[in-house]
Amino acid sequence: INVSWAFFCFGLFQIASAAVYGIPMPVQPLKAVAILVITQQIAPPVISGGAMAIAVIMLSLTISGSIDGLAKLIPGPVIRGIQFGLGVKLVMLALGKYVPSDGLSGYVIASICVIVILMLLSRRRFPATVVVLFIGALYAFVLGGHPMDSSGTASTVIPSFSLPSWSDVWMGFVLLALPQIPLSLGNSLLATKQLADDWFPERHIPLRRIGMTYSLFNALAAVFGGIPVCHGSSGMAGHYVFGARTGGSLVIYGLFNIALGAACALGFTNITGLFPLPVLGVILFVESLTLMARLKELIGSRIDLTIALIVGLIAAGLSNGFLIGMVIGGILSAVCRPLRNMNAYPESIEL
Repeated sequence: INVSWAFFCFGLFQIASAAVYGIPMPVQPLKAVAILVITQQIAPPVISGGAMAIAVIMLSLTISGSIDGLAKLIPGPVIRGIQFGLGVKLVMLALGKYVPSDGLSGYVIASICVIVILMLLSRRRFPATVVVLFIGALYAFVLGGHPMDSSGTASTVIPSFSLPSWSDVWMGFVLLALPQIPLSLGNSLLATKQLADDWFPERHIPLRRIGMTYSLFNALAAVFGGIPVCHGSSGMAGHYVFGARTGGSLVIYGLFNIALGAACALGFTNITGLFPLPVLGVILFVESLTLMARLKELIGSRIDLTIALIVGLIAAGLSNGFLIGMVIGGILSAVCRPLRNMNAYPESIEL
């Protein structure tokens, strides 16, 4: 993959999303696809084919209106459960892998970052993430990781237009699209729209618009050599909890990614060393708590809260858990519908 162009393309998607939505509607790598690509070392042509397959599937669902039908089949408590499950997975990643990655020094820098975030989280003029990332960069230099090593060879940022072959699209569909689509339906579309409605109700963002930009971004990634992307509730939560209220945060984020692409094109080979894992783990942890906290909307209904918790634990603990959780959650919601219609729930009823 042309790394410099991948960063550049990713940055352009952020800016485009800011222009379309006017809120922090982030663009982020497809999680299931990323895991499969890293663990199975899938070739770039198949990655492009997978992006095209995902784009075609989601575009078909969006244009046909099927995506609205699917949304009606998935009750609100199930969507909250998906958000909770994603938050649990991110907490496990943050505390189980990222924060401990550097041993004692990692715990020390993570603790400092937690203190900084607690002090600055409510102060809009001093963005906590900017300060924390600056601390992380200093930490990287002190450890001697040479994050700005420029020993690499300079490359071009100019992409080449290339349509994926039918065989690459088919392989991408089998290897990448099938595992990704259930997660995308639950998190990238339904859970993201729910957060947009929670935090930006005046925008009235339709589900089809989210599906359309999701599809178009992946189609562009497929033909220009970018990475498959999606929208996502976790990304929106991350922007929101640290103070973002407009698309301006995406513009800043996009320009930053474009700058990273330019740095890679100039031969800086270890640019990701600027972002130590313990520091990223702290940011991810705060973002995760924000997602999990959306369960508070269900406090008034013991049944809905129980269903959401069940869905969340399934999503966090099982392979293909988001799909399984949506199915089981939908069944539980249907079975419990008569109980919701009662004016009061008997104290003896337990799930």
